[in-house]
Amino acid sequence: MTPLPENIQGVLFDLDGTLLDSAADLYGALVEQCAEEGEPAPAYDAVRQVVSRGSTAILQQGFPRRDDAERKALLPRYLALYQRMLAQQTRAFDGVDALLQQLEQEGLRWGIVTNKPGFLTDELVQRIGWASRAAAVVSGDTLPVKKPDPAPVLLACERAGLQPARCVFVGDDRRDVLAGEAAGLYTVAVSWGYLDGGDPHSWGADAVVDQPAQLAALLMPSSVAA
Repeated sequence: MTPLPENIQGVLFDLDGTLLDSAADLYGALVEQCAEEGEPAPAYDAVRQVVSRGSTAILQQGFPRRDDAERKALLPRYLALYQRMLAQQTRAFDGVDALLQQLEQEGLRWGIVTNKPGFLTDELVQRIGWASRAAAVVSGDTLPVKKPDPAPVLLACERAGLQPARCVFVGDDRRDVLAGEAAGLYTVAVSWGYLDGGDPHSWGADAVVDQPAQLAALLMPSSVAA
């Protein structure tokens, strides 16, 4: 593990698979679309594993025999179905709420950088109750590029008033590590997320944690010890 920079100002998080377990709602939308299209629904575990790669990867699980153009045509309907059931079963992972409260109590700003489309991100963050708490929220269509490009991470730093060298980026996908590293942030991979079938220890992150309490201990050792 790489030592944490001194005087950390804040923390940026990926959303799905890092802060929120949204797989059940994303899967529910796919099951409904498969029924509409007369296709058998895939297994939940197969879909859950690819959630961090977004809607395109989810549709690949549901419609493996269709080509890219056909799946692209299915995307608007899938997103509409997902928006309808947004936050029905989505919950913060165990320990995340406590982690965010600890960050706020320590005066550390936190924000979100996700590849999720903005209209879904904004509504979901609002429903979860984080809209007024997050110092910055950058979605997959906020800029012309998305993670693993570092630009969304740098934009979130700018909006939150954070210096990249004094900020941490946390995610459950290798693209999160690549984006954070390229932006000059300290990177943390979490093993509780969807992981896309990968091993977070192989992504080159500065640290890997297994639960939010472990992340809190890394970021705020004196506070947690107290």
